[in-house]
Amino acid sequence: MDTTVVVVIIVVAVVLLAVAVALVAKRRRDGQVEQHRYEAQEKRSVADASRLDADRQAAEADARAAQARSEQLAAEQQRLDAANRQSEADDLRAKADELDPDVDDADAARTDDDVHEDHRS
Repeated sequence: MDTTVVVVIIVVAVVLLAVAVALVAKRRRDGQVEQHRYEAQEKRSVADASRLDADRQAAEADARAAQARSEQLAAEQQRLDAANRQSEADDLRAKADELDPDVDDADAARTDDDVHEDHRS
């Protein structure tokens, strides 16, 4: 009987040890799962912040591009206005030359060419 009791005690001890090892392993796995959840949440938070920053930068770039386009259009309009004013000035000079009795046609033509040459430079 002594041998049987010893065997039963050893079997019970092995079973208890196996249960204890299983419980420790489960706790460890549960802890790792929680750690992974925490790390995943941290990474999502960083990703969200990075996404917001990227969206902000894209919005700023879009605003700068729109501003640049507006400036370009304003410059083109100013260039057209200047060309129109130059043309009006040339027309007025030509009319003044036609009216001026002291200016002959050759002088008026030469003066107009000089004025046009100045505008091209």
